[in-house]
Amino acid sequence: MKPQKIKNLFLRQSYQDAWEEYEKSLTRKYFIHWDYVILTASNEEQADAYQAQIDARLEAGRLPKETIYRVLPDPDGKRVGSGGATFHVMKYLSEQGEGADFFRGKRILVIHSGGDSKRVPQYSACGKLFSPVPRELPDGRRSTLFDEFMIGMAGMPSRFREGMLVLSGDVLLLFNPLQIDFTFHGAAAISIKEDVDTGKDHGVFLGDESGYVANFLHKQSVEHLRELGAVNSQNAVDLDTGAIMLDCDLLESLFSLIGENGKIIPEKYDRFVNERARISFYGDFLYPLASRSTFEQFLKEKPEGEFCPELLAGRKEIWEVLHPYSLKLLCLSPAQFIHFGTTHELLKLVTEDIDNYEFLDWKRQVLGVEESEDANACSNSYIERNTKIAESSYIEDSYIYDGSQVGEACVISAVTLRGEKIPENTALHGLKQKDGCFVVRVYGVQDNPKVTLEDGGAFLNGTLPEFLVNAGMQPEDLWENAEGTHYLWTAKLYPVCETIEEAVAAAMRILAIADGTADAATLIWYCSQKRLSLQESFEQADVKEITAWQAKLGTRVRIARFLLMLEERKSIEETRTVFGEQGVTASQVEKLRDIAEQSDFSIRMRIYYYLSKMTTGQVSEDLENQCFRYLCDSLYEASIGKTPAEEPYHITKDEVKVELPIRVNFGGGWSDTPPYCNEHGGTVLNAAAKLNGILPVIVTVKKIDKPCIALASTDSGAYDEFTDVKALQSCRDPFDTYALHKAALLACGIVPLNRETTLKELLGKLGGGLYLSTAVMGIPRGSGLGTSSILAGACVKAIFEYIGKKVTENELYTHVLCMEQLMSTGGGWQDQVGGLTDGIKLVTTRPGLMQNIEVQHLQIPEEALQELKDRFVLIYTGQRRLARNLLREVVGGYIGSNPNSLQVLYEIQQVAVLMKFELEKGNVDGFAELLERHWELSRRLDGGSTNTCIDQIFLSCEDLLEARMICGAGGGGFLQAILKKGCTKEQLRERIRSVFQDSGVDVWDCELV
Repeated sequence: MKPQKIKNLFLRQSYQDAWEEYEKSLTRKYFIHWDYVILTASNEEQADAYQAQIDARLEAGRLPKETIYRVLPDPDGKRVGSGGATFHVMKYLSEQGEGADFFRGKRILVIHSGGDSKRVPQYSACGKLFSPVPRELPDGRRSTLFDEFMIGMAGMPSRFREGMLVLSGDVLLLFNPLQIDFTFHGAAAISIKEDVDTGKDHGVFLGDESGYVANFLHKQSVEHLRELGAVNSQNAVDLDTGAIMLDCDLLESLFSLIGENGKIIPEKYDRFVNERARISFYGDFLYPLASRSTFEQFLKEKPEGEFCPELLAGRKEIWEVLHPYSLKLLCLSPAQFIHFGTTHELLKLVTEDIDNYEFLDWKRQVLGVEESEDANACSNSYIERNTKIAESSYIEDSYIYDGSQVGEACVISAVTLRGEKIPENTALHGLKQKDGCFVVRVYGVQDNPKVTLEDGGAFLNGTLPEFLVNAGMQPEDLWENAEGTHYLWTAKLYPVCETIEEAVAAAMRILAIADGTADAATLIWYCSQKRLSLQESFEQADVKEITAWQAKLGTRVRIARFLLMLEERKSIEETRTVFGEQGVTASQVEKLRDIAEQSDFSIRMRIYYYLSKMTTGQVSEDLENQCFRYLCDSLYEASIGKTPAEEPYHITKDEVKVELPIRVNFGGGWSDTPPYCNEHGGTVLNAAAKLNGILPVIVTVKKIDKPCIALASTDSGAYDEFTDVKALQSCRDPFDTYALHKAALLACGIVPLNRETTLKELLGKLGGGLYLSTAVMGIPRGSGLGTSSILAGACVKAIFEYIGKKVTENELYTHVLCMEQLMSTGGGWQDQVGGLTDGIKLVTTRPGLMQNIEVQHLQIPEEALQELKDRFVLIYTGQRRLARNLLREVVGGYIGSNPNSLQVLYEIQQVAVLMKFELEKGNVDGFAELLERHWELSRRLDGGSTNTCIDQIFLSCEDLLEARMICGAGGGGFLQAILKKGCTKEQLRERIRSVFQDSGVDVWDCELV
């Protein structure tokens, strides 16, 4: 195995171990945590933004609550250097009321993160520390450098008893804490082995023979590094990662420079913490610790600010207290060092080099709407489909709408593009200011804000002098001080605008000026505008608005991803990950409910259903009910719900009686059920049958003299007379004895669905009172023989015949389907077709809300048909099952795009068609084989289709049966089977009765008709 692959495997495992440690730190009481995590910031606004980010993580349970978190801005808004910021941290710790030994027994993590980020201007305001990392965390959040620090360092406190770990906020370290040996006195530098070609662009430690740091080598040439002996035989150097451990002795020595006995002495503190000295942690604290350092050279070391008497005096005192200590070199390997240094380095990382970090689950696209490996890099951005973005560009925290174009190697951050064309090598960054206005900073991806006008510094594929000439401006127009050095960082280039869109338009005008194509009106406009520099726009930025923008955009992206996954029919489990570990929020649910109102049939019902499975309690129940109610209403509206004004009905016969058979389902059941049939069409093979020698489904409609509508269920003995129309308009209670009767009156237009009316008006239209009775003779409820829907069909047929309305069979089917929706039973169409139409038939529909049913009667050879009738049997299980909840479960599996449900619903239709083929070929055994296959598929679709009782029934007579199958949804009611050749129904009846005796399990007489 290649060394690089071994390294990657080690680091991947370390990365995963770090996540496990981090997860433990969130939940385990006795986990060893950091006592303090302290961040430094450049000003109060940045500190507030940092603290808000930390508080949000604490509230979400993503940081250990046992740790104290503090963000400390440079005092009084003055830039005091990283060393001054460290002294400020010590001041804070000394004020926590723990006496002179306040460092002792404490594990302290300090992250220096208060720089201006001049080389990556888009992170100046939010700070590099909270800049995104191209990784979606296992809990669904977009990662930042801060999150990576918290995860990677979660296991560190257990490795030492007390002390302070100081990190640089723009360097990400990947290593295993188990590699670190903290047995040292003074300080220790955490270094990693890195190729010399990388080391030449960073700081390098030169070790001595005792394992301590002898010297610091900053950005030295490869040749010089070799000459000094800093390069080993593997061509690697000890890279300075910015990670330093300080023990309590050294910390107390440092504290002695600013205080005594655990208390700050203001005069001493002010000597080291001020704008003029700008003490550096890395330059001024660490240099004296190197074994070969000298005081004379120390005084000459390049400062963080400028040379001045205050700095030199401070260095003298620092040398005296720190030089007695040493800096142990802790070299880690394998390990990884990732520096977020410049805009160009960032772009290269997320586009060209991202594959190098695939082992860390880093990727080109994090929280994008449509993620594709061959597309541009993006992070938390809403990008519409009709855009053109170069693969080499990076889009971050932005809205990119249709028609926008982004050229090669661009960085687009926190802006809204509405059709603009961004030229190559351009960076755009939007910032909202404290006054509510917007600035979009535009610059070249490789531009260095530290360059000057005097040096002909690069700006937007040209130079600063060229821009001045093109704009017709003088230096005093862009810089407040006409004298001195004119930095790109301080050039007043960017117009202040009312909206982000106006600020983008202003940036486009700047691009036109830079390339010399601006017209006179643009130049006049530009010169007249109030403008800010990179520095001013950063200092005046509303940093809290940055996180608000990101959160709002993140919600938009997650919702868009959710909707896209619905379109792609991803399963609920896959789609759930869109909202991360915290799940969908209440506000996101409401936004999606609003979107659902404007969505088409398929997406709308899925929004409701998916959300019902991602929420809990009453919200979940309401959403599921909303889904199925919408489904029912949509189907009703598509069929008869939008008919013209009510037609005049009147009685044409005094009495009508309709008798219908039961339905036996052979193949394709469930494919007829909405919404599957509406989206894919359905395919069912079924038959009509007499039971015990009769047509058992009976409906009677007749005229009565009483001024009422009388409803009866003669098989149960129920009878009631209704004079209140509103009572007749309510049919959604599954326990209402007359729910089916009422639904029939509504679906047939006898009773209006919603309109208020009186009974007198209804009876006047009919010409008298109405009696409607139903009966299912001799068949238990929950039989699985389709009696409810067939009874509905009989009601519709009887009512229409009673009022003299002629309808086709298809219209009958449609009205029955509407009845199902009105009652919220949500059933399909195969039952009513099976009972309303005699014979064995293949019933099919095409996709559409309005289902046009096609019936093909099978042409079965007479001999084969007789064989089928002889071998076909119905067995009653003695149990009943209410189909409504089952229907929601199975239909829900389809709406929720359960892969198993989708596959089974497709396969059972294939089986139905093949059954037709075998029967028309006269092959009853082939049909039986397919019936057995269907039984397997039914169990896959719904585990509740069978139970112990059903299994025992089939097991008791398996030697007599060629094939087994349930009737309807199963789980009770009737079973169907094909007898083996030579076996008789009487043999089966005797076997069943001998095993189950008087339990109700029995073979019933059945005749296919």
